[in-house]
Parts: sequence; structure tokens; C-alpha cells
Amino acid sequence: MRQARRSRAVTGIALGALSLLLATGCSSSDPVIDRTEVGEQSSAVLEERFGGDINVTCPEDLPAEVGATIRCEVTGTGPTYGATVTVTSVDGDDAQWDIEVDDEPLE
Repeated sequence: MRQARRSRAVTGIALGALSLLLATGCSSSDPVIDRTEVGEQSSAVLEERFGGDINVTCPEDLPAEVGATIRCEVTGTGPTYGATVTVTSVDGDDAQWDIEVDDEPLE
């Protein structure tokens, strides 16, 4: 993905169609999307869209079922924002999700 320069704050955005192959969690047979992969893919899309160095970190894996959500943190050159990651579709070994960044920074 190409990168652009950050021209405005990353707030109140929703991104769709982030796609990644599913993995199976070590302690469970339920398919999950690895938290590191969710963070890396989400970071790459935010960087492409807004530029700059943006890092998304997620404390847990994302269950691979439509409607499943986790909370993550988005950091860059300014304050840290919360974000909600929501699975929008699962088709075999492919899952897609949206990430919506909060309007206000975390305290």
C-alpha cells in the first residue's frame, strides 16, 4: 500500500473491507483474527488514508463472526484514540472488518 502524508487528525472515521485470512486460537477451536494482524492491517489502511505514522494496537484477538467487536487504541503524533473493530463478513477463511475511531481522545 502506498503511504501519504498526514493532513488531518484521525477522528470519527470508519473504514471498511479490511480483509485477512482467519487463524485458529491456540486455546480454542473457534476461528479468530489475530490481534497483531488486526492492528497491522488497520494501521496500514489508516496510514494510507491519512498519512503519518499510525499504530493500532488491540489487546485481544477478534472473533471471526459477523458482528463481533473488540476495542483497540490508535496512536500517532498526537493523542491516543480508542477505536472499535467490528467484523462485517466471514466467508470461509476470509474475514472483513470495519474500524471506527472515536471522535474524542482517550483520557
